[in-house]
Amino acid sequence: MKTSKILSVAVLAFSMFVGTASFAQKTKMVGGAEMYPDKNIVENAMNSKDHTTLVAAVKAAGLVETLQGAGPFTVFAPTNAAFNKLPKGTVDTLLKPENKKMLQDVLKYHVVAGKWSAADVARAIKAGNGNAEVKTVQGGKLWLMMEGKNVVIKDEKGGMATVTIADVNQSNGVIHVIDTVLMHK
Repeated sequence: MKTSKILSVAVLAFSMFVGTASFAQKTKMVGGAEMYPDKNIVENAMNSKDHTTLVAAVKAAGLVETLQGAGPFTVFAPTNAAFNKLPKGTVDTLLKPENKKMLQDVLKYHVVAGKWSAADVARAIKAGNGNAEVKTVQGGKLWLMMEGKNVVIKDEKGGMATVTIADVNQSNGVIHVIDTVLMHK
């Protein structure tokens, strides 16, 4: 009798541990794939069928190692559909080796130093009376604001992107999926 009670307590304790561990490591689905909080930005993005253009661009720009680094980074990650909104031929032009610096600048414009959760973004917007200005790794600025319940991002050329999936946590930061490519001056 005593052995079965000990076994029951051990099973219960193990179940609680596993349940807690899986709760702490919550995944999100992006592009048909689970995004794991213990993988880095590049490892997760490579599994998203909605981010194949972004991954190809990161590789062509030579930024894989950077985005696999310790960070933390906040990446506003445009989908393939976002890249398809650009004028015809833009992506092909950016992917050419002679345009590597230009491509790096476009991609770095989508990255902010630090880990900015959706709650952090909302607090910054509230503190800024409806508008938060952030500096990108590229050196430019983005303006974050609310449009209804959605976070929208204004770029330096006046373009607007909407966050479609927030808080995709990574081992080295967070990704917020966006519907439009952001452009710097």
